[in-house]
Amino acid sequence: MKRTAAMLLALVMLVMTGCGGKSKNIRVGAADIGGVYYAYSSTFAQIAHEDMSGYTFETKTTAGSVANLRLISGGYIDLGIVQADMLSDAYNSRGTFENGDYQKGYKALASLYIEACQIVVRKESGISSIDDLVGKTVSIGAAESGTEKNAEEILKVSGITEELVKTVNMDYAEAAEKLADGKIDAMICTAGIRTGIIEQISKSCDIDVISLDDKCIEKLLTAYPLYEKYTIPAGTYQGQNEPVSTIGVRAVLIASSSLSDSTTEQITSLIFSHSSDFKNATSLDALFDVKEGANGVDIPFHAGAAAYYAKQGVNVKTE
Repeated sequence: MKRTAAMLLALVMLVMTGCGGKSKNIRVGAADIGGVYYAYSSTFAQIAHEDMSGYTFETKTTAGSVANLRLISGGYIDLGIVQADMLSDAYNSRGTFENGDYQKGYKALASLYIEACQIVVRKESGISSIDDLVGKTVSIGAAESGTEKNAEEILKVSGITEELVKTVNMDYAEAAEKLADGKIDAMICTAGIRTGIIEQISKSCDIDVISLDDKCIEKLLTAYPLYEKYTIPAGTYQGQNEPVSTIGVRAVLIASSSLSDSTTEQITSLIFSHSSDFKNATSLDALFDVKEGANGVDIPFHAGAAAYYAKQGVNVKTE
């Protein structure tokens, strides 16, 4: 009897200790404050903190896609948003990642939304095409960002070499300030449309978002298969009265391979079950259809994410 009572007491103590145990902290790699990665990640962290008991979520400011790949490969973050083209190159050791850096330690959860490559200028600048950037000073985003890679590819296929344009690395906040003050001529920003930092610029000075011509777009689509043709609707930004033709690339949420299947299944489910909350908080044209969420990703999915998709009738690769 005493032995039974002692065992019951030990069991109660174990349960109580588990209930009062420390929550697991999940670190989410975003990007610059003012960009859509940061807005999405902050919204995600808030929703997940309320929805997933036993976990806390912490948004980490980073330099963007390359930084998130580096940090998740090194075990410094648990989740991160990365452009699909950079994710593919890193996982398959291609392009700038051919040395195998950042190749392992993560898998995909979901394609979140399409990021548009946006080239922003002051309306008074007289810049109306990509060719007009010759001889100008252009911010191509922070070093190690997806924007930097996209900007370099756009300039390359347009025949604008480094001798013809002065490119500078600036985060979005700095670039916006310098553009408004006339200290740079253009800023390139790859982000979900209705980008907060571009909306802020449009309130302090008149802006244009310039289109890429059809020839440039076709070259980009041929050279870089994960790009998509994309149109920024008229009226997206104050003073932008015409639709803008450009390219887009999907933003993908990746997870550390060390996260459990049950955790990643919960996270994947949360993304789609809270679609209206994300839309209201970020104004994104997000990919809230489950089939779309599984498209545009050419690396393996985490087993937990695959379990969620299977329940929705969608099959994804895990190896």
